[in-house]
Amino acid sequence: MPETVTGLDALSYEPLTPTAHLDRAASAHGDRIGVIDGERRWTYAELHERCTRLAGALAPLADGRPVAVLAPNTHVLLEAHYGVPWAGVPLVAVNTRLAAAEVAYILSHSKAAVLIHDPSFDVLVDDALARLDTPPRRIRAGEEYESLLAGAEPLHHTPSDERSLLAINYTSGTTGRPKGVMYHHRGAYLQSVAMVAHTGLTPSAVHLWTLPMFHCNGWCFPWAVTAAAATHVCLPKLDPAEVWRLIREEGVTHLNGAPTVLSMIAYAPEAAPLPTGRTIRMATGGAPPSPAILRRMGELGFDVTHLYGLTETYGPAMLCDWRPEWDSLDGAAQARLKARQGVGNMISCTARVIADDGTDVPADGTTTGQIALRGNNVMLGYLDDPEATAAAAPDSWFRTGDIGVVHPDGYVELRDRSKDVIVSGGENIASVEVEQAIMDHPAVLEAAVIAVPDERWGEVPAAYVTLRDGTSATATEIIDHVRTLLARFKAPKSVTFCELPKTSTGKIQKYVLREKAWAGAERRIN
Repeated sequence: MPETVTGLDALSYEPLTPTAHLDRAASAHGDRIGVIDGERRWTYAELHERCTRLAGALAPLADGRPVAVLAPNTHVLLEAHYGVPWAGVPLVAVNTRLAAAEVAYILSHSKAAVLIHDPSFDVLVDDALARLDTPPRRIRAGEEYESLLAGAEPLHHTPSDERSLLAINYTSGTTGRPKGVMYHHRGAYLQSVAMVAHTGLTPSAVHLWTLPMFHCNGWCFPWAVTAAAATHVCLPKLDPAEVWRLIREEGVTHLNGAPTVLSMIAYAPEAAPLPTGRTIRMATGGAPPSPAILRRMGELGFDVTHLYGLTETYGPAMLCDWRPEWDSLDGAAQARLKARQGVGNMISCTARVIADDGTDVPADGTTTGQIALRGNNVMLGYLDDPEATAAAAPDSWFRTGDIGVVHPDGYVELRDRSKDVIVSGGENIASVEVEQAIMDHPAVLEAAVIAVPDERWGEVPAAYVTLRDGTSATATEIIDHVRTLLARFKAPKSVTFCELPKTSTGKIQKYVLREKAWAGAERRIN
């Protein structure tokens, strides 16, 4: 039995919450610029004031239910990472690339009471809310949002339980409906501190938002950058020319993104090596970066660290920690090492590669097993889905669905995925979800969707379709049909009409399709 905490320890205990980082930044660095968003700039004291007023405005509107935000990387979504929890309710940051039906499902499933949205999504929100019997209260960023803040009394709610619900992040997973991944305050606090430590954020750092804040709450960097009292530079749209302008004019020192972001930056017409002595630290994840792009980024002056994680782990759970003894290796060897997924035992998470019986695979770089994770930054569970939660972590170790090996030096490298998920440009696409959308077409008898290699995105969905007798359809018709049901990036990039390979029991043999599609390709995963 643990001893009861008494005396000074009991009196001084405060639950961990990532929103406390803004309290400190406003107190210790209140006069310094905390946020740059276009022509607008706010100090940390001003950001703190805006977030407490946002909390005061939202608390009576939310009435204990979640607040959803549909916005690009602007000050509005950044402020929501503080103002919504300070209102005492969970934050639901919605993927801006989703279709109206998907947005409507998330709003309904999360029981969101309020939706704050950017004006650029007016039409999408109109469509989404029209699908709901009881739509949330709608707040439009801009004049309405600013008026709401101006008329609100400041509020600063702190959780009494650090494992209470902080945010809900939706992921497609392997089923047709997205799951609501529940984050708690303690996990986000520890993850944000881990990101400060592992990426070297300091008060002099300038962080450019090239990673979507809606994705795993921006890997907890909305809190991490503030914890370091660094400067947030908002970037609503990933425009390589604008990225390079901000790098040069705002003195950017840090940024994050999927390998596709690296490629966009590295091969932009504006790309040029940074001045001698200047280095930009960049974290990349969502897919293993190729050695070629890592070499190119190194030539430009970027120090790239590869991270591995999932929505269920608040983003990064492993990183490819660089060892000084590798500095003497040639560029090709260094790039190969950097492309590995790395090691666990970060500040708040432990990783293993396990066999089917739950034992650790040998560290021989050959024997494969499933990557399993455990720690403070593993989700509370899936919202209203106890069966899926239990299946994901049957023995307290969360099964990622990714297959890997452990090298003799302890570093993990992915070999395959056991889940039928396509990772395109860092975004997860459930092949089952796309197949169901294709099957909704009246001419389709059956369909299979797999990942195929793509030079820009790493991999993209491709559909293999059998039509019903007496019907006809073109590839364009199938793709357009999917786009009416799902986000455009989920639609197949190609459609092949054929008889699908099957087992003797009638199960579609996707591996046959994959073997043909990936013949000659260097990797089988992205």
